[in-house]
Amino acid sequence: MKIRKKTFTSERIVLLGFSALILSGALLLMLPISSNGSIGFVDALFTATSSSCVTGLVVHDTATYFTTFGKAVILIMIQIGGMGVVTMTTLVAIITGRRIGLSGRNLMKNSISADQIGGIIGFTGFIVKITLFIEALGAVVLTFAFCQKFSFLTALKYGIFHSVSAFCNAGFDIVGGKQPFSSLCGYVDNPVMNVTVMILIIVGGIGFLTWQDLKANKFSFKKYKMQTKVILCVTAFLVILPALFFYFFEFSKSAPGERIFASLFQSVTLRTAGFNTVSFDHISDSGKVMMISLMLIGGAPGSTAGGMKLTTFAVMFASVVSVFKKKNDAEMFKRRVPERVVKNAAAIFIMYLILFVTGAIIINRVEGIPIINCLFETASAIGTVGLTTGITPLLHTTSKIVLIALMFLGRVGGLTFVFATVGSSESDIKKYPMENITVG
Repeated sequence: MKIRKKTFTSERIVLLGFSALILSGALLLMLPISSNGSIGFVDALFTATSSSCVTGLVVHDTATYFTTFGKAVILIMIQIGGMGVVTMTTLVAIITGRRIGLSGRNLMKNSISADQIGGIIGFTGFIVKITLFIEALGAVVLTFAFCQKFSFLTALKYGIFHSVSAFCNAGFDIVGGKQPFSSLCGYVDNPVMNVTVMILIIVGGIGFLTWQDLKANKFSFKKYKMQTKVILCVTAFLVILPALFFYFFEFSKSAPGERIFASLFQSVTLRTAGFNTVSFDHISDSGKVMMISLMLIGGAPGSTAGGMKLTTFAVMFASVVSVFKKKNDAEMFKRRVPERVVKNAAAIFIMYLILFVTGAIIINRVEGIPIINCLFETASAIGTVGLTTGITPLLHTTSKIVLIALMFLGRVGGLTFVFATVGSSESDIKKYPMENITVG
């Protein structure tokens, strides 16, 4: 009798890696030296999941509830979760001089959505260098901004924490304020703070593969790969259009300068970053629908951002256009998109839609909260955004577990979870007879 061995595929390793990181972080946060109060396992697990999956949803105010040690644990989980568990593991192997075999290189390729296995170790070094450089630069500028209100040492601490949190699209803040979970509301009209945090979010959200392409082709748009062109154009579109919506319909009563920064900042942060410079108490339902849509789309593949990914959104849109034009293939920038990619995009879109709606319905039934706020919360969780209408700390255990599951799936990826747990057939030899079905 032949015994079949369980193979540790790249999907399973990513899944186990994030699970180990979250569990370890939860146990550390439960230590007495981590918080100023007693934190239960579910709340610790929630915070660890939110940190590792770079989300930013919190059940306790990070600024006041956690000690310096607890904040350090959260920051480390944000950094590892943003760069990726596999990337950090590979970095440790490089530093210690361990040889990385073909299977390890293939794992790295899959974890960052790279095109080829060649040069993957060098690319890991590139990821680490650009991450540390940008975070350090951001920390210097943010320290200068925080120095206007705090002492130098406090400003430096805030600068480092928020630079890492912004670049990793985590949305955790340790400023605090008169109201809990106020994020950066005290800096709504501060140009240095707004511009710096927005740049960090966008740079982290467009992905390391995009930056490699930009570097290789010396910022010549014509030479970029189709994916890079799509990411840059869709990113610009999803920043400008929502910003105009917020400017004219949501923040019309604000002062001119504050209105511009608030509109731009919310447009940028909604796609997985999680910081906010304004309160969402008076946002209209149509505004919340716009926010939910942006949160679900997310950032680019191979980046610090989560969500279904803006390339998925672009492929789905191109597929719709191809149907309208009666073309057989989806096209972008005079290139055809493979049918396999279109099918994957459709699967991811449907999966995210089902998970986000199902989670909202469960929370609505358990908590009795208006469904629009529940949809906002689940979109924020599965998109690893971290914005909230203020209901997160009030949720019961069942609802917190729902959000934990959504944050985890939003970071590791729905298809990664399915491939890791269900697996796939090794061959596609067997084919059933084809029969037509009418749609539309």
